[in-house]
Amino acid sequence: MNYPEFERLVDIVKALRDPKTGCPWDLEQDHKSLLPYLMEESYEFKDAVLKNDDSLMEEEIGDVLLQVLLHAQIASEKKSFSIESVSKILADKLVRRHPHVFDNPQGNQLTPEQVTENWKQIKNKEKAEENRAIKEKVLHAPALKAAENIGHKTQKLNFDWEDPQQVAWKVEEEWQELKEELMPSQINKERVAEELGDFLFSSAQLARHLGCDPEELLHQANKKFLRRFHQMEDLLKKNNLSFEDMTQEELDQYWSQVKK
Repeated sequence: MNYPEFERLVDIVKALRDPKTGCPWDLEQDHKSLLPYLMEESYEFKDAVLKNDDSLMEEEIGDVLLQVLLHAQIASEKKSFSIESVSKILADKLVRRHPHVFDNPQGNQLTPEQVTENWKQIKNKEKAEENRAIKEKVLHAPALKAAENIGHKTQKLNFDWEDPQQVAWKVEEEWQELKEELMPSQINKERVAEELGDFLFSSAQLARHLGCDPEELLHQANKKFLRRFHQMEDLLKKNNLSFEDMTQEELDQYWSQVKK
């Protein structure tokens, strides 16, 4: 099976990183500097999926692939790993974790639930995780989603609030502590940041108790704000105005008009 375009893509990424003739921007990048782009491109692909736009999905998954290839190329320059070694490790893992497919000549007779359980058992044998009730890997998600996941796990361990009202009181408590840190004339930014983090964590737990996904709630709030902001921008253009022409108070009036 040949993949000429994939091979051409790998060569292009390698050329971008050529020390003499490569792109200055690409040559400046390392694993850490590229992380925001991997996250951004992944979310753009997610948006394309939610829009059910095949053409956009094709483009956005390509952008995700570019990030994968850049990381592999940077690693290959250090001789730590390459796209080939990554492919081998992944292929071996998939075969190992799907014995019902690759070691079953009679065909797959398992249900999706049985497959998931088998996957967990095989994974646990491969990696002896730290002996903790909640593993560190729970943090390997967007922060609001991680907070929700932590809450789900503590709930199973009987360490949780009984109802949304109790969580609401905790949110109020964290809000008051945050306001206290904002009172002094000289604000301690580290203390404010800590209290603000506690407030966000508690808010995520309230969303969980209400059966809501905090990550999705914030996503929808972002969309609503942007929609209203664009409407306000359109009103300004209709009146031959720009943001630079307006005071904060005048913009607030336009914002109120959009909200109505």
